[in-house]
Amino acid sequence: QVQLVESGGSVVQAGDSLRLSCAASGRTWNIYSMAWFRQAPGKEREFVAGIRWISGSTNYADSVKGRFTISRDSAKNTVYLQMNSLSPEDTAKYYCAADTSAGQYAYWGQGTQVTVSS
Repeated sequence: QVQLVESGGSVVQAGDSLRLSCAASGRTWNIYSMAWFRQAPGKEREFVAGIRWISGSTNYADSVKGRFTISRDSAKNTVYLQMNSLSPEDTAKYYCAADTSAGQYAYWGQGTQVTVSS
């Protein structure tokens, strides 16, 4: 089992920056990759950014490329999402997820709310 706890969500204004954190605990040695997803009211959950735990390689949704950066601190078992140039369209609950089997995000955090006002 892997436990995930997100933090850093807030209410900000358009153009502001925010950094989310996700601390992993438990069987973290099994983590293959981690990712951030988000879900806005009335919309489906969508992938935002992902990172391979060992290599550090990353991938992003087109909607956040150039604005968001995912990173990890292996020593702290923590993954971050640096979000710049935020817009109201980024308003959502952001979830951290862990993949321990190279293909399925089986572990999820409780989410942290990001609200961007115009």
